[in-house]
Amino acid sequence: MKGVDYLNSIKVRRSLLGLTQDEIASKLSISRTTISMWETGETMPRADKLPELAKILNCTIDSLFKTETDEQTAVKEVT
Repeated sequence: MKGVDYLNSIKVRRSLLGLTQDEIASKLSISRTTISMWETGETMPRADKLPELAKILNCTIDSLFKTETDEQTAVKEVT
């Protein structure tokens, strides 16, 4: 379940920031399909992508791994 929470966190944060999968993929020099696979749970981000992903999503790496991913918590951290 933690993996699902983590993946939801990426999608929720991305949506709250008004970013598309294409925009994040471009910033990370990866494909949009990779972002989609992260968000659907098919794969997980590699460790070397986490610092830049956290920077793009305006959060810490630790907060990406929090199990609580409701929109209220994400909103507080994003704003």
